[in-house]
Order: sequence, then structure tokens, then C-alpha cells
Amino acid sequence: MPADETVPADRKASADGTVPADRTVPADGTASADGTAAPAPAEPRVGRWSAQGWFTLVLIAMSLLLCAAAVLGALVLRNTAEVSNHLADRISPARTEGERLETALLNQESGAQSFVLTGKEEFLRPYAEGRQAELRSAERIRALMPEGETARELDRLERLAEEWRVRHAEPMIELTRREGPETVDPGRAAESKRAFDAVRSAMEAYNTTWTRERDRARAALESARVGRDTAFIAILAVLLLAVLVMAVLLRLVVFRPLERLAAASRRVTGGDFEYRIDTGGPADLAELARDMEAMRERIVAELEETRRSQRLLADQATELKRSNTELEQFAYVASHDLQEPLRKVASFTQMLEQRYGDQLDDRAKQYIAFAVDGAKRMQELINELLTFSRVGRITRDPVEFGLGGAVAAALRNLSAAVEDSGAAVEVGELPVMRGDRSQFVMLWQNLIGNAIKFRRPDRAPVIRIEARREGPEWHVTVADNGIGIDARFADKIFVIFQRLHTRDAYAGTGIGLAICRKIVEYHRGRIWLDTGYTDGTRFVMALPAADGAETDGAETGGAEAGGAETGGPAQDARGAEAVRPGAG
Repeated sequence: MPADETVPADRKASADGTVPADRTVPADGTASADGTAAPAPAEPRVGRWSAQGWFTLVLIAMSLLLCAAAVLGALVLRNTAEVSNHLADRISPARTEGERLETALLNQESGAQSFVLTGKEEFLRPYAEGRQAELRSAERIRALMPEGETARELDRLERLAEEWRVRHAEPMIELTRREGPETVDPGRAAESKRAFDAVRSAMEAYNTTWTRERDRARAALESARVGRDTAFIAILAVLLLAVLVMAVLLRLVVFRPLERLAAASRRVTGGDFEYRIDTGGPADLAELARDMEAMRERIVAELEETRRSQRLLADQATELKRSNTELEQFAYVASHDLQEPLRKVASFTQMLEQRYGDQLDDRAKQYIAFAVDGAKRMQELINELLTFSRVGRITRDPVEFGLGGAVAAALRNLSAAVEDSGAAVEVGELPVMRGDRSQFVMLWQNLIGNAIKFRRPDRAPVIRIEARREGPEWHVTVADNGIGIDARFADKIFVIFQRLHTRDAYAGTGIGLAICRKIVEYHRGRIWLDTGYTDGTRFVMALPAADGAETDGAETGGAEAGGAETGGPAQDARGAEAVRPGAG
């Protein structure tokens, strides 16, 4: 059907959900009385832009605003950082070096005066060290403040200090060294003091200049911080206003038409399939409404198809029930009517041997033994096939039971085999399961019976049954020290009537493990051969854990209700030719 034609809501579809070819159906689903298409009503005018276009516009606008805000914020932060760094990295260190410079000058003056008065060389040490400290501090200050008023005041201070040293300090020191202490003329000493007072005045001027520079930097930093805060507040206000405007715009242009479309969809979903979906708004929402209308009409057509399928499914279920009934009747025939002739064959053949045995030679007696054995084997196969077919078909209400109790029941059924073989069965704590207890008794009887049957001739069988929790499952293992199974046959052993040995080596029909797998799978589990186990055979069962159930702590000798229970055949597909390498 073309994309611009839809099935009308007021007419039923044909059986296959298609529209008759002799009628042209317009997009709005209306038709004239004579079967020709009626003119389609004008579609509701939709917005020029689609919802995606509106969202794109909003995103672009928001992106531009965010970019502008980011640029403005970066500029403000950069300015604040520059002012702060200038104050912290230049002015403050320059002030510290200025204080060291002042200390160095004072040390020079005191050292020179002390030497002139006493003539002791040790008093010249502060003078020399002060000179070196002065040079270092002046160099650092020039590196921090290479120009400006502070640099000019520093140059003036250094010039006056150098004049004091050259004209006064150094000559007085040389005179004292030649003529001894207290030989300097008092007038010359007073002149030296006046020269150093000029140095002090220059130092005070330097400090005053630095103080003004610091105050200007602090004022600039405060101004930058105020500008930064103002800019961020303005950015936040503009962004909030933009978000509000865009939210209102999207609400009016996109979300309100979308709500109308959602309401119409809910009405159709609620069962009103005759309700026509229609909406205005952006172009893509209008297109979506037309697609949903086409889908509604398709649902109406397919609803009838679903109803026909349900009727067909009900008929097939009835047929399946009848087939199961016939299968149960066949099972009854297999267990009674088919076995009766076999019993007669075996009985009369044995009677023939008893009555005419003295007239038969050894070959005839051997033929009779073959016939009796074949009849009995046929009876066993019929019984075991019947048991296999009943697993999962004859259902009982699931109950919670302990796997340990099921093991104990199986051991009671196998008590004679356990005693004759000298087997040791070690059972750990087993979980509580939910399912058919009698089937698990059959499962344990098969697995334990196989472990006893396929034992090594030189040792008594040891069977270990353990369980551990693995997430939502219990992994139950059954391990023995028997002849083992080659890893190549890990899948074959679970196939019905598959044997890895002859009947002369080990008795059985090869159906036991097939029954075990069917029981485990019926309880939504898995069973497999652990091919990495080399000391015999180990089977692993993954069984779903019962909700809220842990372990039952049942022992092999635990007294669960009921006596010996009927298990299935304890057969397996193991033999001497299937011994795992390294197993013995």
C-alpha cells in the first residue's frame, strides 16, 4: 500500500489485512458512497520548523551565550589573576628585599663606626657582609621592579650609599688601619653621619614609594575582584533569563503539541481504535502523527489476524491434548499389552527347556537361553522407555524438599548394592529444592547405581556428593573413583540407548543418564560431565535455587518420610574401553 494511503478507521479490513483493489482509499480514510475517493480535507497547518530545528536553534543560542559568558569570564579572571600576581609576585617580594637592603645599609654604618672607634677587624665583618647583602637585594629589586618610580628611588638610594662609602666610610677605615683607633677627625665623622642621614632619607623615600605602589596594586586588585563578581552575576542573570525564555518557547512550540499527540496515543492505547490522531505543531510532529494514524489502522487490521491466530492456536492445543491422551494410551499398551506376549514367550520357552531339556543338545539349549534373554531384555527396554517418556509428562505439584533426603531414599533402594560392593557414600550439606521429589530419588538412584556398577576391580567405590552456591544456582557434584569416562564421549553418554561398552562387560540398557538429563532439564537445570576430573567420574548439576532456601543438612541415613522409593534403572554408558587416560 503506498505510504500516502491508509486504511480507514470506519471500515473493516479484509481477512489478510489488505484493502480491496477496486477501491481507492484517500489518506484520511474517507470514501464516497460509490466507492470513489472523497476529497481529503486540508491538513492542519504545521510550523515551518521541525521540533529538531527548534531544539537546534535553542542549542545554538545557548551555545553562543555560553561561549560569550566563557570569554567574558576568562577575561575577567585573567585580569584579576594578573593584578593578584603582580601584587604577590613582584610588589611583596620587592618590599621584603627593600627591608633586607635597609638592614644591610645599617649594618655597614654600624660596622664602619665600630671599627673607627675600636680598630678591631671583626667589626668590619658586618660592613663587608652588609655590602654583599646590599648588592644582592638591589639586584633582586631591579629584577622585580625594573622600571617606574620605585626603580628610580632605588637608583637614587644606591647612588647616595655608594657616595657615602667612597667619600666617607672607606677613607675612615683606611685611616684607622694606618694610624689606629680614634684618629678620625670629629668633623669628618660628623660629615660622614650627615652623608648617611641622606642615605636614610633616600631609604624612607623608597619605602614611601613602595607603599604607594602597594596601595595602588591593592586598589587595582579590589577593583578587579568587584568587576569579576559583577561580571559573573551579570552572566548568571543573562543565562537564567535565556533559559527561561527558551523554556517558554519550547513549551509553546514543541512540548504542547507533543502532549496533545501523547494524549491521543494514550486514548488509542486504551482501546479507542476509532479515535483519529491529529495534531499541529512542528513539521516532524505532524509527520509523526500521520505515521501513528497509519499504525493505528494497521493495528486494527492485524488485530483481526491475531484473533484468527488465537483461534488456530486453541485448535492446535486441543489437538495436542488429544495427542497426549493417545500417547498415554500407548504407554499403557506398552506397559501391559506388549509385555504380556513377551512374558509368554519367555515362560513357554523356559517350559520347553524344562520338559524337553534332556532331548536337546547344548546348541539348542543355548538358542533357548538366547530367546529367554532377548524377551527379558525387551521387557526391560519397554519399561525403561516408558519411564523415560513419563519424565516431565506426568506432573505433580512442585514442593520444597531436601536433596539430602532424596539421596537417603535412593540409598535405601540401593542398600543391597552398596553393601555387596562395600561402597562408601559421603554426602555433604545439600540444598533445599522445589520440584518433584520422586524424580530426584530416581536421579540419585541412577547416578549412585552407576558409580557402584562402573567401579574399579581393585578398590571399593567411594562416592562423594557435594553442593556449592553459584549465584542464583546450586552446583551439585557427584564424584566417584571408578573407571571414568573419556572426554570424547561427554555428550554421547546423555543420548538415549547410547552405550560405550558391550552388555557382556556391564549390564544395562544405556538409558539411565538420558533419564537424569531429562529430570534435570525438567527442573530448569543443566547436567554435564566434568572432563577435568581424572580420578574417576564427576557429574555436575546446575539447579535453580529455591527462593529463601539454603541447605537442609540431611544425612545419608536421615529419616525422611517414606520408605524405599522406586527409582529408575541404574544404568550408564561407561565401560572398560571408556577409561580416562591417567585414571588407573
